[in-house]
Amino acid sequence: MQLEQMTWQEVDAYLKHSDCIVLPTGSTEQHGPMGLIGTDTLCAGAIATAAADIAKVIVAPALAYTPAPFNTAFPGTVSLSAGLFKDVVSEILDGFIAQGFQHIFILNGHGANLEPLGQIISTLPAGTVRLKSWWDYEAVQILRKKFYGDWEGMHATPSEVAITQALHRVVPAGDAQSPPTKLSTEYIAAHSGDRHGPPEDHRANFPDGRVGSHSALATPEQGNNIFDTAISAVAEDIFNFLTAEL
Repeated sequence: MQLEQMTWQEVDAYLKHSDCIVLPTGSTEQHGPMGLIGTDTLCAGAIATAAADIAKVIVAPALAYTPAPFNTAFPGTVSLSAGLFKDVVSEILDGFIAQGFQHIFILNGHGANLEPLGQIISTLPAGTVRLKSWWDYEAVQILRKKFYGDWEGMHATPSEVAITQALHRVVPAGDAQSPPTKLSTEYIAAHSGDRHGPPEDHRANFPDGRVGSHSALATPEQGNNIFDTAISAVAEDIFNFLTAEL
């Protein structure tokens, strides 16, 4: 059930038997030579919608404008400040809670969203919001490792590119045909959560937009496999979220 395709009376009736809503969060940013600008939002939104259908809960419109300041030197990237993003999300969550949604499941698709989202959630009553990224689940991680190994990297990952290939279109690899510079374990640890530097420096260090990710390894077949696995894992987690207090 997609919130934007429901009437207020349908939502009112839904709230009489369920208090759960799923909120996808992504970004609007470059994803390398063959990755779509909306990759993070497209992945989180599609997985959230399919999982919500299985769990028979409402899914809200995805948040596509989020913090991505390190990528603003690449055309097409739109970034909100972390403070503004927190204000927007806080008002959205407060609005849902005020209307009776006491279980809000945030499915994330963008690393830089995690810290501000976590800060917001820490101010709300325990158990009201669950935050997960679609790649958090063991079954999904196993596939990412199996298909791409260390070439999954950090940004413009082949797993997310594969999902968009399966759902939308395949962009020729172009400059992404050659592997990028492989990242060290230390670099990945130091920059987790998209803790990257100023945009000009970031583009100079990663001129084609990929951060250790060999996007050209992606295929639509792999994307369908990862997508279906993520849907099942998220749907199960929604059920667990709703029954945790029982």
